[in-house]
Amino acid sequence: MFDAFAKVVSQADARGAYLTADQIDALSAMVADGNKRMDAVNRITSSASAIVASAARELFAEQPQLIAPGGNAYTSRRMAACLRDMEIILRYVTYSIFAGDASVLNDRCLNGLRETYAALGTPGTSVAVGVEKMKAAAIAIANDSAGITSGNCSSLMAEIGSYFDAAVAAVA
Repeated sequence: MFDAFAKVVSQADARGAYLTADQIDALSAMVADGNKRMDAVNRITSSASAIVASAARELFAEQPQLIAPGGNAYTSRRMAACLRDMEIILRYVTYSIFAGDASVLNDRCLNGLRETYAALGTPGTSVAVGVEKMKAAAIAIANDSAGITSGNCSSLMAEIGSYFDAAVAAVA
């Protein structure tokens, strides 16, 4: 796992080159927006249970076959596993937001996830819908301007969305 700084340094080192002005500017911008990033992570983390519960409720309302007898989330054990998986994906998304880099999400959470769900007979498309619902809820919470560092957060919200999009692509 690399944070954004280690990744840039590693890439420059592999090329045997100094950091470029563009790379330094990008890292400077990330530092300048650090409080916004921490505010977003704090908001998502403190609302994680609500984000997961809301996404699951919406998913099961749209796809009731998942919680019907024979469905992938039927029985409390399977439902708990589903909610646990959603929580894990959300947790790794917050790690990526904090680090400004998706490698921890990809390496420790998403790598092989599609194959795992396929082996378990879990419909990846349903998991993807759940992740999309978590994305909408998390961005709404993180983008609420009340009580956080002021400024334009559109690029950070796009970045946050990209981490959820990576999770959707990994399971669909």
